Order: sequence, then C-alpha cells, then structure tokens
Amino acid sequence: MDQFSLLIILTAALVTPLVMAKFKLTVLPTAVVEILVGILLGPSVLNVVHSNATLSLLSNTGVIFLLFLSGMEIDFSLFNRRKKPQTPLAAKVAGSAPKYSPVFLAVTSYAAIMVTSLLLGFICQWTGLFKDPWLAAIIFMTISLGIVIATLKEKELLSKPFGQTILLIAALGEIVPLFSLTVYASIFGNNSQSLWLLLLVFLAAGVLFRRFKPFFTFFDRINKSTTQLDIRLAFFLIFSLVVIAESVGAEGILGAFVAGIVMKLLQPQEDTMVRLDGIGYGFFIPIFFMMSGADLNLRTLLADPATLLLIPAFFVAYLLAKAAVYGILRLRFKRGNAFAGTAISAATITMVLAVLQVAKSMKVVTSQQSGAFLLAAILTCVLGPLLFNTGYSAEPEDLKKSTVHFIGTNLLTVPVAQQLAESWYDITMYTDKQANFKTYNSEVNAKLLDSLDTAAVEAQDAFDADIVVLGHFNATKNYELAKAAKAYGVKRVIVRFEDRNVLDAREDELTDLGIEVYNTPNVNIAMLRSLIEAPTTLRLLTASTSAVYEVALRNRRYTDQEIHSLPFVKDITISQIFREGHFVRPTGSTTLKFNDRIIFTSSAETAREIRRELGILN
Repeated sequence: MDQFSLLIILTAALVTPLVMAKFKLTVLPTAVVEILVGILLGPSVLNVVHSNATLSLLSNTGVIFLLFLSGMEIDFSLFNRRKKPQTPLAAKVAGSAPKYSPVFLAVTSYAAIMVTSLLLGFICQWTGLFKDPWLAAIIFMTISLGIVIATLKEKELLSKPFGQTILLIAALGEIVPLFSLTVYASIFGNNSQSLWLLLLVFLAAGVLFRRFKPFFTFFDRINKSTTQLDIRLAFFLIFSLVVIAESVGAEGILGAFVAGIVMKLLQPQEDTMVRLDGIGYGFFIPIFFMMSGADLNLRTLLADPATLLLIPAFFVAYLLAKAAVYGILRLRFKRGNAFAGTAISAATITMVLAVLQVAKSMKVVTSQQSGAFLLAAILTCVLGPLLFNTGYSAEPEDLKKSTVHFIGTNLLTVPVAQQLAESWYDITMYTDKQANFKTYNSEVNAKLLDSLDTAAVEAQDAFDADIVVLGHFNATKNYELAKAAKAYGVKRVIVRFEDRNVLDAREDELTDLGIEVYNTPNVNIAMLRSLIEAPTTLRLLTASTSAVYEVALRNRRYTDQEIHSLPFVKDITISQIFREGHFVRPTGSTTLKFNDRIIFTSSAETAREIRRELGILN
C-alpha cells in the first residue's frame, strides 16, 4: 500500500501540469493546483492516498528543498544600491514620483505586516477565538515563498523591480516567522537553550561559505558527468545546515533556507541552478504540496461547528495582516499591481504547516484550531494567485527601452546612435567639446560635459545606463572611464581604442573586468576578410529589411529545446551560438542551453519581440 500511494502521487505529479497545459489553466500556479489534487486524492474525497513513512520522508525532503531553492532565488545585487536615492523634493521638481528601491518597499511592507499581525493576535485572544496571541501573530505574518516564487516565475517577473519587491516581502515572510518560531519555542517550550545556540547555524554557514568560496573557480577543471560535484555540494550544504539547525533546537527548514543563501553567494553557474530546480520541482516539491493536501481530512474538520466558525475568521485575519502592503506598494507601482502584490503576499501555507507542527508538539493548539488555520491558509493560496494573475499588468518601467549612453559625440558614434534610436534603445550622448555639442545637438539627444573627469561624468548621470559606450578619441580617458563605469555597476561597457599600442597594454585588464573592447582597424580587417570569404556578409549587415542580432538566452522556457521546435523558428535564421567561450554551429536538432548567446538574422520588428522573449530572466 505504501508503494501504491507513492505511485499515485507520482502519477498525479506527472498528469497535473499536462492537464493544466491541455486546458490552459493559468489562473492558479501549479503548486496550488497540486495542493488541491492532494485534497482530492486524500481522505477528504477519494481516499486513495494515505500518509506513510516513505511519503513523509519525501514530503519533508520536499519542503527542505523548497526552502533551499527559495534562498537561492534572492537577488543580492538589490542591496548594492547603484544610484543615489532621489529625494521627494527632487522628484517633484523633476515631475515624477521618487523611485523607492525594492529593498525599502519590502522591509517597510513587512514591518507593517508584523505590527498588524500582532494586533490581530491580541484581537483573537480578546474575542476568545485563539488564546495564544504570539503564536497567532507568527502564523498570520507568514507568507508562502514557494507559492510566490511559482507565481512570479510563471509571470516571468523575477528579474523585474516589482517581482523582486514581492519576492523580498515573501522571503521576509519565511525568515522572520522562522526566527520568531524559534524564539517562541525557546521561551514557552522546554528547549530554552536553542535561542542562543541558533547563532551556531549562521556560524556554520559562514565557515562553509569561506571554505567553498573558490569552489566554482576550478569546478570546470575537475567536474565530470559521472561526479556532478556542484549537485553534491548543494546536498552537502543542505543537510549539513539542516542537521546543525535541528541539533540546536531550531527548525530544519531554517537551515535549508540558510543553505540556499550560502549556495547563492558562492555564485554557481546557471546550469547548476537549472539542474537543482529540476531535482526540486521535478520530484521532491510536488510530493510535498500534494501531501499537504492529502493529510487533511475535510470531512472530520467540517463536521465540527467550531471549526466552521474559525475558518472564515482566520481567513480574514490572513488577509487583514497583509492589507497595509497595498499602500506601501503604491509608492512605486500602479494601483492594479499594488493590489495584485498585496493579494499574492496573503498566500501562505509552507510556514503555517511548520508552525502548526511545532505548536502541536508543544500542545498549544487543538486539532480543530490547527485544521482551521490550515484550511484558511489553503484558501489564501487559491485566492491570492487568482487575484494576482487577473490583476497584474506590466509596469511602464518594465516596458521601457534599453538605455544606452555614448560618451564621445563624433562622426563615428552619431550615426550609430541615430540608427539605434529608431529601434528599442533610449539614446543619450555626452561630449566635452562645445563645437561637437552645437553641431550634433539638433540631430541626437546630446548633453555637454564640463570635463571628462570621472567625478564630473558620474555627476551628470552618464553611468546610469544599461550600456555605456566610450567612443571618445582620447584612449586614456576611454580607459579610465570604462573602469569607472564598470565599478559603478553598468551591465555592459564598450570601449573604443584607435591606437593599437595603447590597447595592447590594457586589453587583458579590461577583458578580465568584463569590458568589451573594439579597435576600428581590426574591425575593418575582419569585415574585409569576411566579405572575401562570404560575399553576402556586407549585404546582410547593411540590408534595410533584415539585420544581424544577438540575444542571451535567459528564459528557461526555451532552454533544453531543439531549435526546430521553437515557435518562431520560421521567422529567423540562427547563424551561430556562442556557448562557454566557443562557437557552436547550429542545426535543427541543436539543443539550446541557458545563457547561450544566439546570433540570428531577422527583420527589426521580429527581432524586437524575439529578444524580449528570449532575454526574459525566468
């Protein structure tokens, strides 16, 4: 019977996403549907799946893996604030709202959630609904990071400011309750020593981080397909910190979450993260979600009148605890998205299960109260993603063009800027020469710099761009500004060197910094050689109907797909794929990999859509 229940769960895990795709059920994330399928298969309805030792082990591993992957989803670059924050007065003068950072919005939102949850906890005590206000507050302030990540992934929002804001709120909604639960169990439980021993988890995390910090620098030289050292490292981190956490009286899921943060800080390759996602979401995590639903017995719970009263009361409390998030999100995002973000922040299930498990072991919650908390949480997991998917629409900042700043306004850079401005780039040109400014100001968006000193250029916001092109004739200034722009945090820096002697002394240094270097004579030589060897090259590069484009594949929806199966393959011609430092000659059966740089030809309109689709970080 144990094997039969596992077979049913695995079959349901396979069939559920297929059915959702067949009938285009995109309103609810897969995780929520899996919980509902678990309720259907469990004693509540069909009674064909029963909890056993094997399923419990796999389910517990699933929640541990879910928290591990959740820790890996946090974008720590958000904490490196590149721009100076705009003051409300300056924003008013500029005629726009201040751009509050995702970190500020998330921290402020969760602080409001904590205060509201405490108030609701004492209201529950005052009304007699639940006698322990502290435990109730911990439950109300939880947010299901797994549901939030699944929803944001399916909307392809993890790389956008709105998605990162909601992700950070949800991360706090798991981290803070984890700490609060540990403190609660230490004060009111029998394991009072765990409060200070909790520091050992973070000490161990720091030791592991320092020990394995250089791991991925030599990983490629030692890894083999039969060893999979990166995956072995991930499991070692997970279970090391889980064991340490449980040994000091903390929750194992806290250790798993910290392990995910350590793994993220080690900067693993994208392929490693893809494979870990495959292990988690392909096997362990669906079992956890389905068993969360299968462990419920709705027939017994709903037969108790007290439970029928508690379910709507707790459900409303879950929603009210997150209500203040709306006003804070409105500081940056539009009304519909603020509502959608508040709705998905109300979704909670993972931490509720963990909190109730601890509460039962401490005998501070009855089975009816536990069932009511859990059923109300499941309702939030249904309502939250439903409202989010119907209420969210793209923010104007997500639809904006890529920003390119040219430092150096001359005969070489101006024609390039004019052509790029006609497509999907927002162009600004900077020059320190008064004559050039007067000559080109009417043809391009140009600004006059007082000097080319790094401080003066930075003060004019010339580095606040997605791409900075150093096209000045002064090679020394280009070199200095290129390094300054990269240190400032510009994603792509392209620098021009006309003097090969100057370039030879600096090329290796700039390349190591990730700066792209070009030399006009070298480019001309390469073009002439290509023209001789491939006569259609010049016609292809100068054609008005089609041109050559490049995009880095970041959308995991298209990874591990063969080229012939791409939905837009008839509209483009893929000429080359640059993968891990080497060019790959593509065929119809070539499989695309994450972070491939795809070089293709198409019309400008088609290229715009394809670059946006393939380049979305999902």
